[in-house]
Amino acid sequence: MNTTETAKPPRVTRRRAETRARLLEAAFSVFAEKGFGLVRIEDVCGAAGYTRGAFYSQFDSLEELFFVLYDQRATLITGQVRDALAAIDDPADVAGFVDRLSATLLLDRDWLLVKTDFLTHAARRPDIAARLITHRAQLRAAIADKLAASGFTVPPELGSIAELAHSVVAAYDGVTVQLLLDNDQPAARDWLARLLTRLGVVAPPRA
Repeated sequence: MNTTETAKPPRVTRRRAETRARLLEAAFSVFAEKGFGLVRIEDVCGAAGYTRGAFYSQFDSLEELFFVLYDQRATLITGQVRDALAAIDDPADVAGFVDRLSATLLLDRDWLLVKTDFLTHAARRPDIAARLITHRAQLRAAIADKLAASGFTVPPELGSIAELAHSVVAAYDGVTVQLLLDNDQPAARDWLARLLTRLGVVAPPRA
């Protein structure tokens, strides 16, 4: 046997994929109900109907599981930005883009509760905070890529596309905080539309 041969990653079976999906779904529900800091691995296993062994076959820790949830939502948000850009015929159609994005962008209160709980958890743990910062930077970079691919020019006062993507995420974060407090999703979407419009998300009409 050639000992230098690179080991192949374990094959992802259907059963293993189902176990992972059920653990993620259960964890999301338990995190939203109890708060991340109050949840134990046993809570997630109990909700999913699995043992600790099943959990550790998929994740190293609750933090590891959270980052999978985060990346799933980041992929969804990036796709929503892409779809909103693709749905407009004119890249100068600010109102059209903002209307589509603010109407569809993920504003799920349970996810916001989970994410906010984890933020405070990470803030007290520098190693986890560093990982969260990296994941958030990846989200902003993905949004910047979609904005750049749409072909519009960022007004000089807004800086670079990367800075604009940072502002879009900041506006989204601000609106979600308000949603946590008043649980008024229509109002949150209205405020998101106003903030995105003021940011000038797409270029003004060309002369």
